[in-house]
Amino acid sequence: MIRSLLTLLGPDHAPRLYRYLAWLVISAVLQGLAVALLVPILHGLFSGDLHGAMAWLGVLGAMVLLSCIAHYHQAMQGFTLALLVLITLHDRLGQHLMRLPLGWFNSEQIGRLSRSATSGTLMVTGLFAHYLGPVVSGVVVPATVALSLFVFDWRLGLTAVLCAPLIYFTHHWSANAIARNDQRVEAAATLAGNRVVEFARFQQVLRAFGQTQDGYPPLQAANRAQQQAGGSMLAQTFPKLLAGGLTVQLAFALLVGVGLALAMAGEIDAIQLVALLALVARFVGPLAEAAARSGLLRMAGNDLEQLVSILREPPLPEPALSRPLTAPGSIAFEQVSFAYPSGPSVLQDLSFSAPAHSMTAIVGASGSGKTTVTRLLMRFFDASQGRVMVGGVDVRELSNEALMAQLSLVMQDVYLFDDSLAANIRVGSPDASPGQVAEAARLAGVDEIVARLPQGWDTPVGEGGASLSGGERQRVSLARALLKRAPIVLLDEATAALDPQNEAFVQAAIRSLMHSATVLVIAHRLPTIMAADQILVLDQGRLVESGTHRQLLANHGRYAGFWHDRQRAGGWRLTPEAP
Repeated sequence: MIRSLLTLLGPDHAPRLYRYLAWLVISAVLQGLAVALLVPILHGLFSGDLHGAMAWLGVLGAMVLLSCIAHYHQAMQGFTLALLVLITLHDRLGQHLMRLPLGWFNSEQIGRLSRSATSGTLMVTGLFAHYLGPVVSGVVVPATVALSLFVFDWRLGLTAVLCAPLIYFTHHWSANAIARNDQRVEAAATLAGNRVVEFARFQQVLRAFGQTQDGYPPLQAANRAQQQAGGSMLAQTFPKLLAGGLTVQLAFALLVGVGLALAMAGEIDAIQLVALLALVARFVGPLAEAAARSGLLRMAGNDLEQLVSILREPPLPEPALSRPLTAPGSIAFEQVSFAYPSGPSVLQDLSFSAPAHSMTAIVGASGSGKTTVTRLLMRFFDASQGRVMVGGVDVRELSNEALMAQLSLVMQDVYLFDDSLAANIRVGSPDASPGQVAEAARLAGVDEIVARLPQGWDTPVGEGGASLSGGERQRVSLARALLKRAPIVLLDEATAALDPQNEAFVQAAIRSLMHSATVLVIAHRLPTIMAADQILVLDQGRLVESGTHRQLLANHGRYAGFWHDRQRAGGWRLTPEAP
């Protein structure tokens, strides 16, 4: 756990953690020594040695004062670390997330991140403020008392030491069992949270197919699993906690029994027995407190490991200095192969080049690797083999900032922020002048949208752009790309689901982009494909054909078959039935 705490706090704050742990141990040792001083004090009182008892009482007073000072420093250090986690953790997470590959951000990871950044953060702060101190004290104080027992009677000391393994293994077993149950509850809660978000986001689809009348089965199943996991947690946690407490009480009973046996055998007198039993009572008290907190400590430890596992995710490697571009605006794949983690190969020995200010269209069946090409260009992942080149430089030799400056992405599913229309376009270039924003909007057909909105440029678009249609969101996305003026623009199915009016605006924007940028487009719409300088045909991750529209039709290959299928599909019309 110490290693995980060091990772969580970062190297700059490691000295604070060590100071906190040092004060924690010092405080516990002083408490144990203060408790041990009860033996000579009680022995002096009961034996009539008032002067000796008062002398030992003075030593006890000094020890208690030192213990209070150490406890104060330990508590203040703990609260300081807890506040440090609250203040800095989200910033550290954000900084680290910005360096992770974009491919890391799937729905499962986002759900895990959401829980860790909220409830997980609060549990981790509790480590310093509430859990770690009592557990460490509950171990160190009894250990100090046990060593003190050796000074007064080695047989009681040996009994206490022999009880330690039984207490340790029982607590270790119960804490591990509680931790495993907590992991199951955490997984069930994460799944349920993901299902709730899914249920809320896709209401349109669910209602269209009547999936909200009797509930959404995946959400109901996730909720049932969460309830079962929570019930199992309660049912299995209490017996484990009782077992830990029972072991402590058995140790106490054994120590009392040994003490009574020694007194009955005349090995120790009654006065010494009473004093030692007082010390034995303080031996088990902190252990009981540690047993009560150990389960919570392990649960907080689970949240700590979740957070640390995110911070330990390897960031996308970047060069210290980004190489200068040798061919700005160009794209090249050189014998690129790629497979997703624990998945089959997606691209196999793919090679092509797209010169600056050209348009390349990629076509192929679903699963042929088209979208993976754009993901490799944007470094969602790195190629398994070969090189992906942007501007004549391997993308792995460019900093993330330099690479993103070269690229703009327009996807089929556009996300707009809950802000004004103008602010969403300015995402492409925050420092752009109003005239530049207006020109980009005109080229993408957004000015026509602005003219009919009640607040014009200042109209809020809603979360995800909910107040705009899909085609209108697509036009805003294109306006962003035009405003950014990136040398390379990637269009991933940008015209796949547009009506004729919106498609006309998008096509006009694409033609405008071709004058100032290299365009790589994944599309099935025939007008978009025909305008390309070259067309790449992918099949199962391999490049099977390339050339212009006319050349590929003349080859009578896979592209020609695709083209004729599209033409036949486009020729279908619904006509009224003849009378």
